[in-house]
Amino acid sequence: MLKVIGYIDRATDIVLLLFFLILVLIGGYTMYDTVLIYDLAGGDDLRSFKPLITDVENGGWDMSALSPDVVAWLTVDGTNIDYPVLQGHDNNEYLNKDPFGGYSLSGSIFLDARNASDFSDPYSLIYGHHMEYGKMFGALDDFLDEDYFEAHRTATLIVSDRVYAIKFFACIEADSSVNEIFAPNETQGTLSYVQKNAAILREPEGDKLIALSTCKFPQTTERIIVFGVLKDEQ
Repeated sequence: MLKVIGYIDRATDIVLLLFFLILVLIGGYTMYDTVLIYDLAGGDDLRSFKPLITDVENGGWDMSALSPDVVAWLTVDGTNIDYPVLQGHDNNEYLNKDPFGGYSLSGSIFLDARNASDFSDPYSLIYGHHMEYGKMFGALDDFLDEDYFEAHRTATLIVSDRVYAIKFFACIEADSSVNEIFAPNETQGTLSYVQKNAAILREPEGDKLIALSTCKFPQTTERIIVFGVLKDEQ
């Protein structure tokens, strides 16, 4: 009987040890996966594809070198936002797909599928996931702080054959059901809605609008949107 009890004790110890090892492996993999997600979201592996202003001046930037779906490169001065902008066949395609076409929880920065890819529309809307440490569009909630907003009002958008300067004039919180914001080129009154509801507002220095949108919280329909004006520099 004592021998049987001894076998049971040893078997229990082995089971507990295996269970502990499995937990350690799961924890290690989870940490590795998290680091990998944020590493990809950082965009360091993409920066070698970033165009120079001289590329545009010398005849245009070949965006297809990275992906045929790349339509521009967006850089917001003083932030981690420095990414290619893609455009899918719908607004779900690049939610969890990186610019190389692989699966990625951080997804890509992408232009609304209803917008013209050359940013010729009166209002263009760009989306990105809200990631920690300012990755992807994780810096947008900082724009709700007036001092931060004032210090980060400029950006550059490089399209294939031209360069746009962006001057931000408003930051707003809104639900994703607001058509004035989230139905570009399908509704009127976007600027009027922003001017009435913005948390931070300055006088827009032009009439060609661009907006950067991200989730305020995971699994909600609340959004933070920063509005700017596009000015053609090239």
